[in-house]
Amino acid sequence: MTESQSLDHLARRLEEVVGELRGIPVDVERLEDPELVRRQILRATRSSAELRAMHPVGSREQGRDEQRSRRTVLDALREGLSMRTIVHSSVLDDPRKAARIQELHAAGDLHRVIDEPIQQLLIFDRSVAFVRITPIAYTPGALMIRQQGLIATLIDLFELSWARAREVTEPAHQLSPREREVLALIAEGRSNSAVARALSITEAAVGKHVASVFAKLDLPATDDHNRRVLAVLAYLRGVAR
Repeated sequence: MTESQSLDHLARRLEEVVGELRGIPVDVERLEDPELVRRQILRATRSSAELRAMHPVGSREQGRDEQRSRRTVLDALREGLSMRTIVHSSVLDDPRKAARIQELHAAGDLHRVIDEPIQQLLIFDRSVAFVRITPIAYTPGALMIRQQGLIATLIDLFELSWARAREVTEPAHQLSPREREVLALIAEGRSNSAVARALSITEAAVGKHVASVFAKLDLPATDDHNRRVLAVLAYLRGVAR
């Protein structure tokens, strides 16, 4: 089944679910208090065996709140919670957020990276899901969904996105969308100044992107190898997509 056919199938499935729900009370609760949302998610984390998550941006938590959140996830993993998380590639542009993802991934929260837009989504087992009331990053409040038809459709959406996403453990997959654009133009034989003109950015910005590509592809400066050529070879082999 092609990606287009998969999306068409998912759209038809959603229409069927909506049709089935006409006239039936839908078990969806609106939670506007951020602290209540946190408590409900924490309760679900402690009582569930499986969690599917999608994050379009990283958490705004810092300091003690960030440490508490990370400990909660690590404790849940140690207690046997199975976790899979899809993050948007832009999250990896923040070294702090990227380091947290690597830590959680190593602990068992399996991560994949996707370039296309996604929305905040948490699905615990097949029993409860949380989505933002407003699909804008960091907006307060969430919808807590227990209606089984809706949860099944959200799981289908997650699995479709998971199949398209890339493994986070491969260094080349940590390239940002802009870094991949720069590398694609370099593969065409363009100089940094030509890349800058093509992307309407400064040559200094191109230099920073190129340096970041070298670092993420683990290409140290040596007298024996041309890092620019090695990065292009990685791109042409399909490794640095």
